[in-house]
Amino acid sequence: MVRYAVGAFGVLLIAIGGRLLWTGGELSEVAVWLAGAIVLHDGLIAPFVLTVGLLVASVPARGLVRGALIVAAALTAIALPPMLAPVRRNPSVLPLDYPRNWLLAMAAIAVVTALVLTARALRGRRPRRPSWLRVPRRPSWLRTPRLHRDQ
Repeated sequence: MVRYAVGAFGVLLIAIGGRLLWTGGELSEVAVWLAGAIVLHDGLIAPFVLTVGLLVASVPARGLVRGALIVAAALTAIALPPMLAPVRRNPSVLPLDYPRNWLLAMAAIAVVTALVLTARALRGRRPRRPSWLRVPRRPSWLRTPRLHRDQ
């Protein structure tokens, strides 16, 4: 039921976007932007993510490293537009030093990741899941394969 509600909401948003594009948007500009987005994703972002994933797969603490990389990538995606904005004459438009702040945030992510890795190494064991996150094992008579998830 929730799946249908979310799907209907998505269709509604698509319809609103289509209406706005039809009534006031430049179709050629949107087509160029979409083509650029496809080229950027398929030509740069996806190969980069796959390469980093292959490199991180052999790291012993890959979960923590992946988490740090995901946080860094999300922060970069948010910070990239102000960092690439052209210099304006009005200093109140973009009043902060965005490249410096981005570098400080990346350094903080790296330091926290290194501290957690160091704490794990000093502790000498892999972290266990907290008791509230552990999934109890099912009895063997309940472990039957499910053929259909929706039933």
